[in-house]
Amino acid sequence: MPVIERFPNCGVRINANDHPPPHFHVLMNDGREAWVTIAELKIVYGKVAVREIAEVLSWAAANRSVLAAKFKELQR
Repeated sequence: MPVIERFPNCGVRINANDHPPPHFHVLMNDGREAWVTIAELKIVYGKVAVREIAEVLSWAAANRSVLAAKFKELQR
């Protein structure tokens, strides 16, 4: 699972050969995880509050095309 970006409290990763919809994983330093859709930036799995990953969501909004391209690349 390549790390796409690191933040003080978490890391952003995309799995190879993952299931739809296109999404990324936010792995918190304390072991919790959230799955976030790339198109809507919606948490679809996990016990992480939006406020805890607000910085990640802001970054993802600015880098949505990069995330989508990386997801597509890793699904081959």
